[in-house]
Amino acid sequence: MNDFKILPLNETLRPHIQAKIDNKTKPLGALGVLEKLALQMCLVQQRLDPVINAPHLLVFAGDHGAAAQPGISAYPQSVTAQMVLNFLQGGAAINGFCAEAGLTLWVVDAGVNAELPAHPQLKALKIAAGTANYYQQPAMSSEQLDLAFAHAEKLVDELFKAGCNMVALGEMGIGNTASSALVAQVLTGVALEELVGAGTGLDAAGVATKTAILKTALAKHQLIRPNGEQALQYFGGFEMAMMAGACLAAAARGMLVLVDGFIATAAVLAAVKINGNALAYCVFCHTSSEPGHRHLLAHLNATGLLDLGLRLGEGSGAALAYPLVKAAARFINSMASFETAGVSRAI
Repeated sequence: MNDFKILPLNETLRPHIQAKIDNKTKPLGALGVLEKLALQMCLVQQRLDPVINAPHLLVFAGDHGAAAQPGISAYPQSVTAQMVLNFLQGGAAINGFCAEAGLTLWVVDAGVNAELPAHPQLKALKIAAGTANYYQQPAMSSEQLDLAFAHAEKLVDELFKAGCNMVALGEMGIGNTASSALVAQVLTGVALEELVGAGTGLDAAGVATKTAILKTALAKHQLIRPNGEQALQYFGGFEMAMMAGACLAAAARGMLVLVDGFIATAAVLAAVKINGNALAYCVFCHTSSEPGHRHLLAHLNATGLLDLGLRLGEGSGAALAYPLVKAAARFINSMASFETAGVSRAI
């Protein structure tokens, strides 16, 4: 596996950044989370005037062998490929959200079980036509996991060399909330019942069935204190492995990483278990209505920027939160100081 060289954030500028924020024409802390976000951006970029260059949202798509198990999803596996085509035709929610926010959308075929037509927005990086069924065997081999990381690094490097300094992570893959619950369980120890949700729309009975299936899968493999690589190899999807690799590669290049919901956060959790320095480069964009997401955010000591009851995936929460990232950069760069505006400070 590639040993991603991620530097811990250099804290030397922190007091200078904080002083700049505090000297804006506002009461101390009055911009709340935006102030923390501006501080994080400055530390990631190691400058007092953060910039956002060529931001891209990457939707990683892949199929899951375990989706063949009745009860894993309310939708058939074929929907993964159908939705990828919908992305490429501009008809999905994420297309509209990216257009509204000013994000360039790339769709990454990490392992869709279909032949997809060439398209300018499609990055054809298929590892295989879906993972193996983790109900029977590990979802992927160690060689496939390494290849997923290598593909992700190459993709991020292409963006970085073109001037991009911020990537947002999203996904598409029928069955990937189940995979995420398993990855989350083995990496956090939270009970599976607390992590499994409706996914694509299961009712209460369906969630109970899904939980029972996943318990059987956990019992089959009996992983003892697995690391991030093992969690992905046994239970992840190729789209999740590539998201983890993209997170690590972007952090290694000093890029800001916008993280979508439950599935993206499970992938980033695996990345953080591989290299803890990656966490400081991540912005968690929203809190999903999938119950497991709050547990993951708590485990990472993180809070989503938005809480809108979303559970769509596709990077939708990241696209909706991106204007807040722009606003944080805008206020620290353009808002007047007390001195330049001639405004009196608090007594």
